[in-house]
Amino acid sequence: MLRLDSDVQYVKGVGPRRAGLLASRDIRTVQDLLLHLPKSYQDRAHFIPLSGLKIGQDAAVHARVYRSRVIQTRTRGRILDVILTDGSSFVHAKWFHGAYLQTREFSAGREVVLFGRVDFDRYESKFVFFNPEFELLDEGKDSASLDIGRYVPVYEEVGGITSRQLRHIIAAALADSAKDINDPLPEEILEAHGLPDLRTCLERVHFPEPDDELTKLNQRRSPYHRRLIFEEFFLLELIFALRRIQSRSREGVRFETSERIRQQVKMILPFHPTAAQKRVLKEIVDDLKAPYPMVRLLQGDVGSGKTIVAFEAIVIAVSNGYQAALMAPTEILAEQHFLNAKRILAPLNYRIAVVRRGTKKAEKQELLEKIASGEIQVIVGTHALLEERTLFKSLGMVIIDEQHRFGVVQRLQLMAKGENPNTLVMTATPIPRTLAMTLYGDLDLSVIDQMPPGRSPIRTVHVMERDAEHIYEMIRGELKQGHQAYVVYPVIEESEKIDLKSATEGFKKLSAIFAGYRVALLHGRLKSEQKEQTMAAFAAGESHVLVSTTVIEVGVDVANATIMLIQHAERFGLAQLHQLRGRVGRGAQQSLCILMTPNRINDVARERIRAMVSSTDGFRLAEVDLQLRGPGEMAGTRQSGIPEFRVANLMTDGELLSLAQQEAQRWADRSEERGRLIEALSGKARLVTVG
Repeated sequence: MLRLDSDVQYVKGVGPRRAGLLASRDIRTVQDLLLHLPKSYQDRAHFIPLSGLKIGQDAAVHARVYRSRVIQTRTRGRILDVILTDGSSFVHAKWFHGAYLQTREFSAGREVVLFGRVDFDRYESKFVFFNPEFELLDEGKDSASLDIGRYVPVYEEVGGITSRQLRHIIAAALADSAKDINDPLPEEILEAHGLPDLRTCLERVHFPEPDDELTKLNQRRSPYHRRLIFEEFFLLELIFALRRIQSRSREGVRFETSERIRQQVKMILPFHPTAAQKRVLKEIVDDLKAPYPMVRLLQGDVGSGKTIVAFEAIVIAVSNGYQAALMAPTEILAEQHFLNAKRILAPLNYRIAVVRRGTKKAEKQELLEKIASGEIQVIVGTHALLEERTLFKSLGMVIIDEQHRFGVVQRLQLMAKGENPNTLVMTATPIPRTLAMTLYGDLDLSVIDQMPPGRSPIRTVHVMERDAEHIYEMIRGELKQGHQAYVVYPVIEESEKIDLKSATEGFKKLSAIFAGYRVALLHGRLKSEQKEQTMAAFAAGESHVLVSTTVIEVGVDVANATIMLIQHAERFGLAQLHQLRGRVGRGAQQSLCILMTPNRINDVARERIRAMVSSTDGFRLAEVDLQLRGPGEMAGTRQSGIPEFRVANLMTDGELLSLAQQEAQRWADRSEERGRLIEALSGKARLVTVG
């Protein structure tokens, strides 16, 4: 008797060789095999009269052999040609290289059912099935076929193992598996939501009964599909719920918010906060006053004002006598945060420093000593903050910007440098709700869904390379008005392998085109000092055109920059294009983003460009990006922590994900159930693998 964790090679029809082929698709156990679900179903249960056949349709027919013969051809070898009739008409069935099919098996009068696509044989002037699947019926026997006379599952082939072979292998696995499969879902949940048991689900998703509605099955909305989808989501969300409970069981750094501290927060505000910013700050303050550590995700569109909210949280931390650390994924973004911190927090005279990897040894050692002693109150940096020698005296607030650029482990590494510090994770890359629930399910979520007043909307246009001269004139027009411009390239230097315009070549060309204006170059290979000087000069208006790679994707805030040209826009992802576009439109002037592409681009790139032109809503664009790229690629699967769902689909199953999250939290809150649920999660009946 097979168990769900049995090696797949012991299933009838598999063996060591086919087990190796299945392993190439991560199908190693009986459980993996049973979760290789059909991609569609074919109706082979309802037979069509031969007189009703139509060219191009997939049809199942039930007829008798009228005549059979083997035809020898020069090009196709021996062809078995069988003529069938059901009394209403005739049809041919032909199998190329069909000598292995003995004509005596298709003797006259023999009853047969077959399935295939109806074609037309111009030589015979008859309808014909080429190489159909078939079943020869014995007189007086009711044969229970897996391939004919029923709703038949169609599988994606694996390593050369055909759909028909997989059908029989999966049927064998079900037949040899225990009837009572340990169900990881609580019976109360099954009953409350009308979900069938696991054994029934596995049987019916592979081999539907005649009364199952095929339309629903193909839409993944049968009760059996829904149950398996719900289970994957439930087990994942249960893990997150248990993590949240575990986090809240720890004693965190508790902050007070006195009137003095509230006045200090108001001192740093450059403008009146939006209602969304006020709401989010209240959520953060409530966490900071709680006895457990805050672990919260702050999400907002480009320019929505996340940074000022983060600095408000920093003020609360420092005013309570603790240090705050802000980690960014790139040096240029860390430099930008450092400059912003010095400017925004200037009224409070905080001691602020930035930790860089390129800093001279003696200078860095002195800086690390000041951080360890508590002399530095606000510390900004990149991955350098994670180094063993970077120590804090009293780390009470951790802020991680652009969290999707880091892994979960890196977040925990920085948190470990304090005694359960409060943690605020920020991202300016809008994430669809379903993706956020699986990527950051262990975090509380705050969303800034309102833009600050006084900003003009950004207009976005798509142009071809042939329009370049006209575009340069538009940029020159902005420069004449005293404004500044970005020109973004996808690579630093020319490559012989890929025909892309490079930033260095573009810098030379544009310096000549915009003679009389100062053109600057910025890319990731410059030293930290050069990057800082280049950005500071552009921010101060000392340079007019900034030629750059994607290092300006986030964090760069120059209100006087009103026009951006993105070269080879088809080479960028949708989220990246939206982030780049967010560098303009930071002030009150009307701003323009120009997406330039070659004359011919592929369909996916065209969809991205069309979405960018039609919308400036980052959350709407994130949904489009999820549909175009899928969740793994969108979040960076390698370090994202997104599970490889076998049944569920984040793009179509959001409703079930929400339900699973609610149920998981409810069950995790019931302390008497936690032990049993944890045991179920680690048990052999578990049907989801989470990162």
